[in-house]
Parts: sequence; C-alpha cells; structure tokens
Amino acid sequence: MNRRKRDRIGYFFRLMGMHIIMGVAIIFLLRAIGNVEKGGEKEAQKQLEDTIKKVVVNCYATEGTYPPTLKYVEKYYGVLIDHDTYDVFYEIVGDNIMPEITVVRKKTAKGEVANE
Repeated sequence: MNRRKRDRIGYFFRLMGMHIIMGVAIIFLLRAIGNVEKGGEKEAQKQLEDTIKKVVVNCYATEGTYPPTLKYVEKYYGVLIDHDTYDVFYEIVGDNIMPEITVVRKKTAKGEVANE
C-alpha cells in the first residue's frame, strides 16, 4: 500500500472519529438541557408550595386563625396558582394546627406531566 492511500485511510478514520465524538457530545448536551428543564419545573412546584405555606403562617400571625380555604388565600393574600398545571391540596387538620399543604403537577390524559 502506498503512502498516499494510507494517508487517505488515516484521514478518513480521524474524520469519522471527530464526527462520532461530536455526536456523543451533542447527545450529552441535549440530555443535560432536558435535566435542567425538569429541575426548573420541580423548583417551581416547590416554590409554590413554600409560598403558600408562608402566606398561611402570615395569615395566622395577623388574623389569629389559619385560612379556612385555599380560595381565601388566593383572594385575600394575592397568591396566584396555575390550576391548569398544579393541583393544590389544602387539608385543615385542626383550629390551631397548620393545614397540610401539598402541591402536585397535573398529568395529561396520556400520563405525561402538564406543560412539558
């Protein structure tokens, strides 16, 4: 095999190797972006739950009782809840006990999480 043909084969393998490495790097990048988006969605859910809890405690501090309903929190304390994306469970346990508050992302008919 002459040198020119050998150089061409070497060039071909180097070129293919570069393409494979770039393809793998792109796949890792796309997966990382997807994970960041999912992390942002989880953070938004946690932030909503924390906000509602803070407002409920604030209501107890100012009014002496916990809010009777979640609608009360929305109406008088200005909390905005995206009801298309989240289900918020507000369960009153007792008069002087903080209500149980749980925020869950809704799922679509296909079982996928809403707004993905």
